[in-house]
Amino acid sequence: MHNYKELKIWQKSIDLVENVFQLIADFPNSEKYGLVDQIKRSAISVPSNIAEGAGRNSNKDFGRFLSISKGSLNELNTQLIISNRLNFISNDKLNKLEKDINEIHKMIYKFNQGLEK
Repeated sequence: MHNYKELKIWQKSIDLVENVFQLIADFPNSEKYGLVDQIKRSAISVPSNIAEGAGRNSNKDFGRFLSISKGSLNELNTQLIISNRLNFISNDKLNKLEKDINEIHKMIYKFNQGLEK
C-alpha cells in the first residue's frame, strides 16, 4: 500500500481539481447540471482513483485504478475542449489546463511503469 497523500501524481491531480473548479465558477447557470457537472465528476475522479488504487493490496490493482485516472483525464480534456468551443473558456485557459493534464498523464504513466517492475 502507498500513502496517496505523498504521491506527486495525487498532489498534482488535487491542484488540477482546484484549478478546474475555479474556472467553471464563471460558467453560465444553464450549464450547472450539464457540462459543469460532468467536468466536476471527471476532474474529481482523477485523484479519487489514485487514492483508491493506493489503498489496494497489489500493484496490479493500483495500476488498474491509475488507468481509470488516465481515462478521466481524457474525459476532462474533452469536456474542456467543448467548453472552449462553446466560448465558456478562453484558448489561454484551455492551453494551461491541457498542459497540466498532459503532465499528469505522463507522471501516471511513469509511476505505473515503476509499479510493474
